Amino acid sequence: MRKIGIFVDIQNIYYTTKQGFNRQFDYRRFWQEISYLGDIQIANAYAIASNNDGQRKFQDALRHIGFEIKLKPFIQRSDGSAKGDWDVGITVDIMEAAEQLDHIILLSGDGDFDLLMHKIKEKYQVKTQVFGVQKLTAQSLIKSVDLFTAIEPPLLK
Repeated sequence: MRKIGIFVDIQNIYYTTKQGFNRQFDYRRFWQEISYLGDIQIANAYAIASNNDGQRKFQDALRHIGFEIKLKPFIQRSDGSAKGDWDVGITVDIMEAAEQLDHIILLSGDGDFDLLMHKIKEKYQVKTQVFGVQKLTAQSLIKSVDLFTAIEPPLLK
């Protein structure tokens, strides 16, 4: 049975599905579809820590589906700008897991991941797949993977 790893850039998926469709991604439906492809060994969802009740309920729902939630503090800079991305954490986790997996699925449209996906495909001969909103996903990321799956209404709620 194919060993699958799922890595979700929650902020990216939230904002791109909102901008692209004004809807939310359906993680339960996604999980059901992917579980038919093999054994989900790793399912990490990366988010920013929040005291917001809605965010906590959302994270609890993801845990209930089967995701491990990884949280990072939201950093407000003195100049008013903010930082809270997980690019390095996602990259490290994928690099560490790639050797034990057959299929790596990244949910993100962020072109910063193109080199990572190309590298793990080359080094570990793992199947690479990205789910992203077509018009908001970097072409370099799409070209770096074996399979790009556009997030469309069946995966939205």
